[in-house]
Amino acid sequence: MHPLFVGRTLAIATKHKKELILADKLENRLGVKCTVPKQFDTDVLGTFTGEIERTLSPVEAARQKCKMAMQELGCDLAIASEGSFGAHPAIPFCQANEELLLLIDTHNRLELIASELSTETNFNGTAVINLKQVYDFALATEFPSHRLILRPYQHAHFGIVKDIHTWQYLCKVFTKLMREYGSAYVETDLRAMHNPTRRRVIARALDKLLTLIDSQCPQCEMPGFSEEKVNRGLPCRDCGLPTRAVLSVIKLCKHCGNEEMILNPLGEFENPMYCDRCNP
Repeated sequence: MHPLFVGRTLAIATKHKKELILADKLENRLGVKCTVPKQFDTDVLGTFTGEIERTLSPVEAARQKCKMAMQELGCDLAIASEGSFGAHPAIPFCQANEELLLLIDTHNRLELIASELSTETNFNGTAVINLKQVYDFALATEFPSHRLILRPYQHAHFGIVKDIHTWQYLCKVFTKLMREYGSAYVETDLRAMHNPTRRRVIARALDKLLTLIDSQCPQCEMPGFSEEKVNRGLPCRDCGLPTRAVLSVIKLCKHCGNEEMILNPLGEFENPMYCDRCNP
């Protein structure tokens, strides 16, 4: 347990049952007492389905959630997550889920951020005109363990039906939309309590955050002494030219500003087999 947090109340700023992913591990590792604000509505900051536009960046949204939760509970320690879905930034034609976790401790003027980028996601949506297309989409996105959403058409802000969790209900809602609007759009429900795949990504982000908390600054002893920059260019053992291997890492404490350079612990030179000149 971390002495900085033992015995304190930690607000989990969530509407979508994320305490089921976060609370036990946070309490066991930090010694805190986790609490979720009652009637807490993070949807006011935006929804995945677009009825309320998401205008804040993921960090800003998580920060605002923490502030709202701390104000409601009257505490000075909170955690919030924010998920983003879309094209992977580095892998073409691949969807990705990025989960950001933010811990704010106003008493110690501390803010810690960890994130996990994963291709493990069922994020998807498509227009459908018959039940076979609906069933095919549902099977491909792991329904009913992962719930679905139906609306008249993509980006429609009306006629949205969420929390579809049985085949019978799925068929009923689709039939109703087709009768009333003549079209339907089915998509995955990305809210954490209805998406086990997303919950696994949030759990991995939590592990990163706890590792960050365990990393203390050698100068001020505050958590969050983390890798800020990677310098590449470890010289080749044969030709001496810089390679793509890591030469050093810069670690920074955002609390006191202490900065340290850590040289590659594996040695002063790179194996020539990884050198673009010696082994092109």
